[in-house]
Amino acid sequence: MLLLEFAILTRRSGWSTRDAALRLLPGALMMLALRAALTGAVWWWIALALAASFPAHLADLMRKGPGRAK
Repeated sequence: MLLLEFAILTRRSGWSTRDAALRLLPGALMMLALRAALTGAVWWWIALALAASFPAHLADLMRKGPGRAK
């Protein structure tokens, strides 16, 4: 589903690949953490994926700048 959403964002919405990737990366990392938790992975895999999602989210916010909604 994320690949489909990426394709729609880049082709139909006119977003650059960088914008679309930065927007979708935190969610993808959180889904990876959820999958690890549901399959019984060791705790540090879950923590690693969750910890990586926060800087990715911050990078997206910093790229947008203050006051920009898109």
